[in-house]
This record gives sequence, structure tokens and C-alpha cells, in this order.
Amino acid sequence: MYDPEVGDPEGGIAPGTAFEDIPEDWVCPLCGVGKDQFEEVVE
Repeated sequence: MYDPEVGDPEGGIAPGTAFEDIPEDWVCPLCGVGKDQFEEVVE
């Protein structure tokens, strides 16, 4: 799960970065899944 308020500082993604603005080659640091495999979840 990507949280734009947190970002991915270890992956070079600053807090406040929208998911759409993450590079296409970004990979989740927790599970190793690529950006193209994420699904939007509305809370």
C-alpha cells in the first residue's frame, strides 16, 4: 500500500508525492511489486 503522505523516502520518493507522479520503474520496498500491479483503494 502506497501512502502519499508518507511517500517512500528510502526509495527516493518524498512525502506528499502523488502515486501518479512516482516513476514507472518504482518497486514497493515492502513486497517488491511494481507500480503497474497496484490497485487504487478508496477509504
